[in-house]
Amino acid sequence: MILDNRDAAYDAITPKQVKYICERRFGIGADGLMLLNLKEGYDFEMVYYNADGNPSSMCGNGGRCLVKFAHDMGLRKLIYKFVAIDGEHEADMEGKIVRLKMKDVETVEEHSGYAVLNTGSPHYVKFVTDLEATDVAGNGKSIRNGREFAEEGINVNFVENTGDDSIFVRTYERGVEDETLSCGTGVTAASLVSAHNARGFNRVEVKTIGGNLSVEFNKVSEQHFTDVWLCGPATFVFKGEIELPL
Repeated sequence: MILDNRDAAYDAITPKQVKYICERRFGIGADGLMLLNLKEGYDFEMVYYNADGNPSSMCGNGGRCLVKFAHDMGLRKLIYKFVAIDGEHEADMEGKIVRLKMKDVETVEEHSGYAVLNTGSPHYVKFVTDLEATDVAGNGKSIRNGREFAEEGINVNFVENTGDDSIFVRTYERGVEDETLSCGTGVTAASLVSAHNARGFNRVEVKTIGGNLSVEFNKVSEQHFTDVWLCGPATFVFKGEIELPL
C-alpha cells in the first residue's frame, strides 16, 4: 500500500495504525506500507514499514511499485533518482517493466548448505530440490527465529534451479512473519548466489508465486556484484479511503 505524503499529511502515522492498515482481516491487507515523501536533491524519498508496523529495511518490489506510483502521480522522468533506508537508488521504466538499481554486494557468506548476504535487506539463501513441496512458512520461521538470527531477524529464501539461468524462489519475510508471494531483495539475493556464469554481465530469470522477475548484474567475483538491477512489472490494483482509529 502506498500513501502520497509529499504534503506531509501522513507524517504522524503510527506503527499501530500501519499494522491496522496491513491487517488482512480488519484492515486493507498488505505486506507493507510505503510513503512517497519529498526529499531535497532527489525526485522523492521512499519510507517503508513492514506489516507489523515497524520501519523496515529496503523492499525491492516496493521500490519498483513506488516508482510506478510516482509516475502515475505525474512525476515523469527518464531516470528516477530517490533515496531509501539503504541509500540512493536509480530506476527507469520500459513499457510495463520497472527497473530498479539495487545496492552493490561485496560480501557473500558461504556456509554449509546455505549463504547469507545483504541486498538492502539481510537474506538467507538455501537451495532445495522440490520447492513446491517445501514448508516455507514452517522452515522459514524456524530459521528466522533460530539462535544465529533471532535478535535482528533475517529473510529466508528457498530456491530451486529450473534452468541454466532460471530459478524459482519462495521467501519467508521477517516483519510479515510469513511467506510472501514475491520478495524483490530476496529474488536479488537468490539470483546472485545462483550465478554460475563467468565474470561479467549476467541475467537470471526468476519465477515467484506472485509473478516473474529478472535480475541483471555484473559479476566481479564470487563475492562482489555491481550494477545490480531488479526488473519486472508493477501493476495498479485499486485505490480508496480508510478511516483510521486514533
